Amino acid sequence: MTLEGKTAIVTGGGTGVGRATTQSLAQLGCSVLVNYSRSVDAAEESAEAARAQGAKAIAFRADVAEDAACRAMVKTAMEEWGRLDFLVNNAGTTFPVPLADLEKVQDDHWEKTLAVNLKGPFQCARAAKPAMEQSGGGCIVNVSSVAGIAGIGSSIPYASSKAALNNLTVILARVLGPQIRVNAVAPGFIAGSWLQSALGPAYEAVKKGMEARTPLQRVCEPQDVADAILGFITGSKLVTGQVLAVEGGLLVAG
Repeated sequence: MTLEGKTAIVTGGGTGVGRATTQSLAQLGCSVLVNYSRSVDAAEESAEAARAQGAKAIAFRADVAEDAACRAMVKTAMEEWGRLDFLVNNAGTTFPVPLADLEKVQDDHWEKTLAVNLKGPFQCARAAKPAMEQSGGGCIVNVSSVAGIAGIGSSIPYASSKAALNNLTVILARVLGPQIRVNAVAPGFIAGSWLQSALGPAYEAVKKGMEARTPLQRVCEPQDVADAILGFITGSKLVTGQVLAVEGGLLVAG
């Protein structure tokens, strides 16, 4: 399989799942715009690693919560490569609040979480639509979470944003077809710095607990999620509107 001549935007492409996805696309020859909001060094390193594999890659700062920034990002990709084939909506945020602690949830938790996790993917997809259609079609993959399926996770706003993203995935699949396919991956616990930062000292205990609960006895690594994303991009062209759980069987563990 080769993606030579194809191009992609990966939001939040400097770290974790975004970085693993960027490198997987680069290995197949795809040009990649590595989006970032704050992590400029990580994004530049991710782009450089992609270029080291022979792919074309650039880092581009854009806050996906801002519509103008999303449109500028797509415009830059088109100016750079003349086409856009894939969009991976990976950028996300959360404010850890125990689910039962309703009083601790603040207005800005809702506003920021929904702006990045829900409005961001919508705005990126909307901006990408004309470019993908001009390029002959494309594929969008949203990075959701099992939190949006099972009502678990770091906070109520986070789980709610991911549930809404799953719904948005279905709607966009319906309205952007037949030229553009839209799917989502819903990872469980992902090992790495993002959850280490969110969970703090509880990280290792939570990780071990999740591993013990899953039939496959392990949690996600970023590459596991990237592999699922690449499956939507390179696999059957008759798959759209689907949400694929990537969680070691957590949802069927009972």
